[in-house]
Amino acid sequence: MDRPTVVTVEGLPERVTIYEVGARDGLQNEAALVPTEVKAELVTRLLDAGLPVVEATSFVHPKWVPQLADAAELMTLLGERGRDLPVLVPNERGLDRALELGCRHIAIFGSATETFAAKNLNSTLDGQFAMFEPTVRRARDAGVDVRAYVSMCFGDPWEGAVPVSQVVEVGRRLFDLGASQLSIGDTIGVGTAGHVSALVSAFVDAGLGIEALAMHFHDTYGQALANTLAALQAGVTTFDASAGGLGGCPYAKSATGNLATEDLVWFLTGLGIEHGVDLDALVATSSWLAGHLGRPSPSAVVRALATAG
Repeated sequence: MDRPTVVTVEGLPERVTIYEVGARDGLQNEAALVPTEVKAELVTRLLDAGLPVVEATSFVHPKWVPQLADAAELMTLLGERGRDLPVLVPNERGLDRALELGCRHIAIFGSATETFAAKNLNSTLDGQFAMFEPTVRRARDAGVDVRAYVSMCFGDPWEGAVPVSQVVEVGRRLFDLGASQLSIGDTIGVGTAGHVSALVSAFVDAGLGIEALAMHFHDTYGQALANTLAALQAGVTTFDASAGGLGGCPYAKSATGNLATEDLVWFLTGLGIEHGVDLDALVATSSWLAGHLGRPSPSAVVRALATAG
């Protein structure tokens, strides 16, 4: 059986957007450098599988993420198609590189906690907004769309529980800087369904439209799909996922793999929710990538369908 039985649930969105982060977030923790040509083929295959958004890379300093030191070379290989793909930029220097290559979509990466702001951004919780302001302003002035990631929204390995009000304040301030979408990250995978519902409700109560929210779940404790259902019930229609379940965060060792795109696609298909992704092509891509990485895919659906095949 290579597809789930479709049983719809009343009140859920008819269609969602899957925001694929495998080529950036999925590969950034890999110790062995992946050839640029393989990355370009990965991005191309993900697009060809029907994923509407594929985040290609990050213009971060090679000292911090050596895997992504080839960002400019990758974007050049992707050509005109690559200009419509989002790239992560940590600061104005990263923005300069993105603009030089004609990128039309960027993302910034903020923190909901003081400690992670210090470790990941070399900033304070309040200081990050002053750091991001010129980057976002210049991007918007250049006609470039800006997405903002907010990390550690459900828990922090150093600080523990993170108050919902604190997460909402950080997200609101990033949105007010000029971000068009907020990706709410469960960086260490400790969130549960009730927590998701409460956080989404708090954002809506704070005046942020549900269409401006995306959810970024990690499956550390096996809660990612339960959390996805809670977010769907709250009206969220954009979900981040990583092909094959690759990825984590290089500055938080307890952050294990992202929600696997294949697992999300299977889940959405069973609910009758449109997503536009060819599961067979996606599984083939993750299996191909696993071969390059020299280990099996962490995705349960990839493993199941590979065994069934």
